[in-house]
Amino acid sequence: MTKLKLAIVGAGPAGIYAADILLKAERKFDVSIDLFEHLPAPYGLVRYGVAPDHPRIKGIINALRDVLDRGDIRLFGNVHFGTDITLEDLKRHYNAVIFATGSVRDSGLDIPGIDAECSYGAAEYVSWFDGHPDVPREWSLDAASVGVIGNGNVALDVSRMLAKHADDLLVTEVPDNVYNGLKESAVTDVHIFGRRGPAQVKFTPLELRELGELRDVDMVVYDEDFDYDEASEQAVASNKQVMVMNRIMQSWRKLDSVNNAGGTASRRLHMHFWARPVEVKKDENGRVAALVYERTKSDGAGGAVGTGELREIPMQALYRAVGYFGSPLPGVPFDKKHGVIPNREGQVLETKSNQRVPGIYATGWIKRGPVGLIGHTKSDAMETVSHLINDQGSWWQPEDPSDEAIPALLEARGVEWTDLEGWHRLDAHEIELGGPQERARVKLVPREEMVRISRTD
Repeated sequence: MTKLKLAIVGAGPAGIYAADILLKAERKFDVSIDLFEHLPAPYGLVRYGVAPDHPRIKGIINALRDVLDRGDIRLFGNVHFGTDITLEDLKRHYNAVIFATGSVRDSGLDIPGIDAECSYGAAEYVSWFDGHPDVPREWSLDAASVGVIGNGNVALDVSRMLAKHADDLLVTEVPDNVYNGLKESAVTDVHIFGRRGPAQVKFTPLELRELGELRDVDMVVYDEDFDYDEASEQAVASNKQVMVMNRIMQSWRKLDSVNNAGGTASRRLHMHFWARPVEVKKDENGRVAALVYERTKSDGAGGAVGTGELREIPMQALYRAVGYFGSPLPGVPFDKKHGVIPNREGQVLETKSNQRVPGIYATGWIKRGPVGLIGHTKSDAMETVSHLINDQGSWWQPEDPSDEAIPALLEARGVEWTDLEGWHRLDAHEIELGGPQERARVKLVPREEMVRISRTD
């Protein structure tokens, strides 16, 4: 029987789902899968891109754990593609590779002053509060007034984690350094800016509702933003999610904090719609001093057009949550404009010729861009795996597909790689850290500690 030795680079949901789907697919060949991950722990953005107070979403980890713990996939953690292992290495030891490396960088925002000190990408802050091992342990939260640009779920996550009181996170897996940093936060006001109206937002009802449930945080909305035109009324009437979110925001208008009046909380979360960022003003030290935005209005078709009216809100820090962007991989085609690996239904294409590259595939956000939820990731993987199975005639012919080849290669290069048993040890250690505080776990942050515990029997 024909054998398929497959490498998957990226142990987040996209990579794990691809492995699971392939192993369960009807096929006429044996499959052996090795999963490579540059972090010592698996699960990708589910572990390092979801706020710690979202246990429902983190429940996805249980399904991913079941796949890995089945025992038919090898995990090589703490292995950097391009240095610890290269594309040429994969060609020598595998029939094909699927890249599932995701999108972890922030998309840019081209407005004057966006390079000011204390102007951040949302992904940077998310990585910090999720305990990513490759970001600084400390984060400056000395600003009283903070802006967040964006109207998607990431913008709401960032805003919530800026406004929420640190003690309310003690029931979560928040790392100790993050809790201590948030405990010292000077934030009193968080301003969220979206260029379109309340009926055109991209977040979901659950995330929106959570904002209004924050302890000692007033929601502030503005009556002028809710003067709906026909297109907005139609959006509310025809879409159940929009209808629910409109109901939530309308309930906030009945509170004392509407139009910035009243309210007794120590912190406020302001929602500004019809606001297109124009400029970030700096103080004499080059730090964020204010955001200038243009007031927009509906174009009658669900979009927004400028009115020419400029407004300014003072602030000392700014976060842009305008999307994620993929990173290029050594030796792999890359679309610099869209931040993805160019592909046709997961089959990787040469950048200039648009011709197929045999043996190389993509799935997840690095394939389609940072859009869609977990369900899209599964369908992505199915599409890619289907082509992989049908492309048997164009697989690589490896020189040494033996199971011993990769461990020997990594050991010869001095790579301190971690395996599935190592992840189990790290997982158990984090759970043990949470025990004395009656928490599910306390996430370990330093990479060297993660590797040490993973590799210690």
